[in-house]
Amino acid sequence: MPKVLIADKMSSAATQVFKNRGVDVDVITGLSKEELIDIIGEYDGLAVRSTTRPDAEIIKSAKNLKVIGRAGIGVDNVDIKAATDQGVVVMNTPFGNAVTTAEHAIAMLFSAARQIPSASTRTQNGEWPKSDFKGVELFNKTLGVIGCGNIGTLVAERALGLKMKVIAFDPYLTPERAVKLGVEKVELDALFQRADAITLHTPLVDSTKGIVSRERLGMTKPGVIIVNCARGGLVDEEALKDALEAGHVRGAALDVFAVEPAKEHPLFGTPNFIATPHLGASTLEAQENVAVQVAEQMADYLLTGAVSNALNTPSITAEEAPRLKPFVELADKLGVLTGQLLHAPIKSVEFTYKGAVTQLNTNPVTAAALAGLLKAAMPDVNMVSAPVLAKERGIEVKESYVDEAERAESLIRLTVTTTERKYVVVGTIYRGEPRIVRLFGVPMDAAFSPNMVYVRNEDKPGFIGRLGAVLGDNKVNIATFSLGRMKKGDEAVCLVSVDEPISESVAKQIKSLDAVKIVDVVSL
Repeated sequence: MPKVLIADKMSSAATQVFKNRGVDVDVITGLSKEELIDIIGEYDGLAVRSTTRPDAEIIKSAKNLKVIGRAGIGVDNVDIKAATDQGVVVMNTPFGNAVTTAEHAIAMLFSAARQIPSASTRTQNGEWPKSDFKGVELFNKTLGVIGCGNIGTLVAERALGLKMKVIAFDPYLTPERAVKLGVEKVELDALFQRADAITLHTPLVDSTKGIVSRERLGMTKPGVIIVNCARGGLVDEEALKDALEAGHVRGAALDVFAVEPAKEHPLFGTPNFIATPHLGASTLEAQENVAVQVAEQMADYLLTGAVSNALNTPSITAEEAPRLKPFVELADKLGVLTGQLLHAPIKSVEFTYKGAVTQLNTNPVTAAALAGLLKAAMPDVNMVSAPVLAKERGIEVKESYVDEAERAESLIRLTVTTTERKYVVVGTIYRGEPRIVRLFGVPMDAAFSPNMVYVRNEDKPGFIGRLGAVLGDNKVNIATFSLGRMKKGDEAVCLVSVDEPISESVAKQIKSLDAVKIVDVVSL
């Protein structure tokens, strides 16, 4: 039974989901890093919010860990690279608190436009400062949305409902999507120059850190409003303070800060500044939604292999997982076999899917084949890390699809180009088992086995007998023997399955046989 640790406070609904699904679950919150390291090796899954920070040291200690689930959107607290290297899937819940955060951004926008917090405080202090507060209408004003993903889209929709004009900057927003949303796609500098109010809904990465900079604040209209309910660090807080004090920025409302908890901050007490303590996701509905969602996703992965909302591996639905399983196994074996037969650095890899397999989600199949292919050079590679490692090493990866497959319902063709030559291996599923149907251009029908010997030789009479004699003399029992050639007298290849691993000395004896060109020992 899989075992999960819930390390941060979250709705008890998550615990119940795990129990209902048959997953063993412990709830232990407030652990120090050292305490977490001591126990994390017991768990297959780790569920967190924002307090627990699974870094490289913690993940390295988690020998059985398969998945980290973040109940929320931001994963700044999770070392995704370390998780990827270890083969740990990292999931978040991008939809569970999207509405709540969008509503909070709109509430902050209204509060800044009408100076509601200050007016409330002074009124309750016994004043009646009506003449001191002159707000601005949002009607017909231009709202600049930086980041038009799930939450940014919801904010844009609500702003349009208020009859605001919406302009958006997002590198991934297509012109067609912008038209459908009713927003105008613009470049970043144009957004700062044109917007009456700016709201941030982008993750914190190198390209977005300090995106609201002193320079860009200088581009804005006098009287602009700044709202950040996304991530701390997106705003140059010192520059914002100066712009507020100078009166250039009319109002600013931050729910997030570069350093949290922000119990002391230079912006506190600045006129027309509003602060909330990271409340974007803090509604009863959102807290339960993200807890239930992360538990369901983690349970699905641990029990069925289904992957949802992962940040470092392709998604696989619960319906797809059982159908993909045999193809993932085939791809892995094709990759492992081919990887051990290469004798030069890989330049490119192409996966060609033929027949019924083209109707499936082939992303995890490609990842499995890549992992198998790279394993000979990088033993710790896995399905999660393989695509990243291939890219880092400049290996070009392509996929292509053909509706019909010859001689089989589905075929997977792996074409590997090295600095020396091109290799082509083709496999299929026959009666539920993976098989090789073409090896380096030569047709054959061979099963995979844990211990195999690959031989490339000249097609000459008596070779099979001599090969069998070498194996027999060394008490190596043959399980299966697959042989193929393109034509008489041409090169032939054989793939021999044996009961025990072939020693280096036996491999040398085979290589010394007349007509033998290449001998490779393969372990699957």
